[in-house]
Amino acid sequence: MHPDVEKLVEAGKIPQPVGERLSQLSPGNFCLHKSFGAGKIKKWDLPTKKIIVDFENSNGQEMDLQFAMQKTEWLAENDFRSVKIGQIEKLRKLAKSDAVALVVHILESHGGTITGEAIEALVSGAVIPTKEYKKWWDSTKKAVKESRKAVVPTKRTENIVLRDSDITPAQALLADFEAAKDIKGMIKALEAIAADMGAFDNDNEALKKLLTDIDDGAKKAARVQLGQAMQLIAARDEVIGTSKALELDPSAVRLSDLIAGSDLSKIAEELVALPSTRQRAVYEAFETAFGEEWIDKIVTVFDQVGARGVTEIARILGENEGMPVLMEHLGSALARRALGPDALIWVCRERKGAAEGVFGADVGASILNLLENDHLSDGPRKTSRLQTLLNDDKALLSDLVGGMDLNEAKNFARRMLDCPVFADLEKKSLMARIIKVRPETVELVSGQNAAKREEPLLVSWESLEKKKEELQELIRVKIPQNREDVKIAKSYGDLRENFEYKSAKDLEKFLNHRRTALEREIALARGTDFKGADTKTVNIGTAVILTDDKGTEQTITVLGAWDSNPDNMEVSYMSDVGKALMGLSVGDDAKVRDMESEQMQTLTIKSISAYHA
Repeated sequence: MHPDVEKLVEAGKIPQPVGERLSQLSPGNFCLHKSFGAGKIKKWDLPTKKIIVDFENSNGQEMDLQFAMQKTEWLAENDFRSVKIGQIEKLRKLAKSDAVALVVHILESHGGTITGEAIEALVSGAVIPTKEYKKWWDSTKKAVKESRKAVVPTKRTENIVLRDSDITPAQALLADFEAAKDIKGMIKALEAIAADMGAFDNDNEALKKLLTDIDDGAKKAARVQLGQAMQLIAARDEVIGTSKALELDPSAVRLSDLIAGSDLSKIAEELVALPSTRQRAVYEAFETAFGEEWIDKIVTVFDQVGARGVTEIARILGENEGMPVLMEHLGSALARRALGPDALIWVCRERKGAAEGVFGADVGASILNLLENDHLSDGPRKTSRLQTLLNDDKALLSDLVGGMDLNEAKNFARRMLDCPVFADLEKKSLMARIIKVRPETVELVSGQNAAKREEPLLVSWESLEKKKEELQELIRVKIPQNREDVKIAKSYGDLRENFEYKSAKDLEKFLNHRRTALEREIALARGTDFKGADTKTVNIGTAVILTDDKGTEQTITVLGAWDSNPDNMEVSYMSDVGKALMGLSVGDDAKVRDMESEQMQTLTIKSISAYHA
C-alpha cells in the first residue's frame, strides 16, 4: 500500500479495500482503460482527488480519482501492455530474437487466450513495422504451433489458447485433437500426430483412447459428411502405420465399411475434394469392400472422381491387372459419347500408353461433343482444361487425325470448324495441324468452304425468340448481378484464398463469353416456319422415314440449327445425323448414329415428306 494512502486508512478516513485499490493508481503504476487503452500514472493529487495518466495515444489525461478507480484496471509491471509503454525497445528485440516468447508473454497478460486479430492490434506498428507484420506473423504463428506452447486456430478471429506448461508434447498433440471443433480440425491434428509419433513412445494408452474417439467421430460424420469421415479414417490409418505398437481394434470402422455401406455415386462426389494420398487409400479399400467385384465397381466411378481420382484409379488398376476392364468401359463410354472431360484428358495423355487401344475417332467426336454441350449450358465451364490440352499438346490432333480414314478426318475437321467454342485464330491454328497430317482437308478452309462457315443459320422462330430472351436476361440480369457479386467477394480480402471472388470471376468470364457467342449467333440467324420445304431430297423442314435391314422403321425430322429434340426424334441440320441425311433421296442408304444406343447403323430412306408442326 502506498504510504500516503496508508495514513488515510490508519486515520479511518477510507476503508482498507479502498486504500488497496487506490494504491494501484499511485504514480509509476500502470492501468488499463476501455477507451484509452493502457497507460502509466504520471502523478496524482489526493486532496483534490485528481490523477494524470499518460495513455498510449493520449498523454497527460486528467481524470477524477474516483472515476479512475471505477473505469480502469490495474496492470502488473510485467504485463505486456505495461512493458509496451515503459520498455518498448525490449519488446522489439524480443520480437526478433524469440517471437514465440513474445506471443506467450501476450497470452499470459491476457488470461491465456487472445485472438490473432487482437495480437495484430497490439503489435503491428508499435513493436513490428506495419509493412513487415504479415510476414513476421506468418512465421511466428508456425513457430508457435511447432513449439506446442499454444493452440493456434486457422482463423485470425478465433482464440489462440495458451497451454499448461506442465503438459508433455504427447499431451499437447492430443489436446489439439480434443480441441478440434470439426472433422477438418481433427484431420489436421491427426496429421501432426502422425508426423511426430516419437512423442508417444511411452504413452500408447493415450493413443488407444484417441483411436476410440476417432472411431466415434467417423461413425457420426459418415451420415452427413461421408468425404470427411473417409479422410478421418485414412488419417487414422496413417497414424497406425507409423506406430509399431498400435493395432486397430477388430470392431473399429474401416474405409471398406464406409465404401460398402454407401452409394458409389455419393462416394465419387465426395472423393473429388480429397487429396491424392487420401483418394488412393479409399480406392485401395475397394477390394476389401467388394471382393471379386471390386474392379467392376471401381471402374464405374472412374469418370466421376476428378483429375486426381482418374490418375489414381488407373494406377491401381494397372498394378492389379484391371486395365482390360477399364479399356472395355472406356470404349463403351466413348461410343456413347458419355465420357467426361477428366477421363478424356487421361485417355489423350495416355494415347501411346495404357489408353492406346481406345484412342481413335470416337475420342475426337467425344471431345467436340463435350466442348459444344458445355458451351451451350448455363454456369461456369467444365471443359476449360480439355480445350487447353487440345491447344497446348501440339501432337494431339496429329495423332488423333492420323489414325482416322479420310472421311472420318474430313468430318472431324468440318465439325471442328463449325464448333462455336473456338475463336477464328484458334481454329486456324488447330486446322493447320490437321492439314499437316491430312493434306486432303485443306479444301475445308479455302474458297467456298471458308465462306460457308459464315452462312446464315436457319432456325425456327420459337428457338430464335428463346435465344433473344437468353441474351436479354444476360444483359439485364445475370451480368449486372455478377458485377455486384465480384464487388462483394472482393471486399472479403486476400484474393489469393478468396473462393467467392474466384468463383465470381470465373462466372464473369463465362457470361461475357456467352454474350459474345449469342450476339454472333443471333446476327447470323434467319427465322423460318419450315413451310414449302423441297421433299425431293432430305432438306431442312422434312420428315424422313428410314428402315433397317430387319424392316424396322423410324422417323427422323430435320429442323433448324437450334431445334434438336432427341425425345421427339428431331435433329438439327447441323448435327452429325442431320449432315448424314441432308441431300439424300428415297432409296439412298445413310450411315447414322442411333440416338439412344449411340451405335453406328446403316438405314435406307423409305420416304421424305414435309414437316408439320
